Amino acid sequence: MLGWALTFLVVALIAAALGFGGIAGASAGIAQILFVVFLILFVVALVARAVRGRPPM
Repeated sequence: MLGWALTFLVVALIAAALGFGGIAGASAGIAQILFVVFLILFVVALVARAVRGRPPM
């Protein structure tokens, strides 16, 4: 999921550099949403692993 977020970020940066504002904005929005979902799932996984008795890393 983090890979997809980075992909959309790169697409947004390239689109912004070429002057495609609509595509850049949409790609940046998707990248932000995917990054937040990634962070939430990462925290949930860390908590679940800690509850089961294993160290986080």
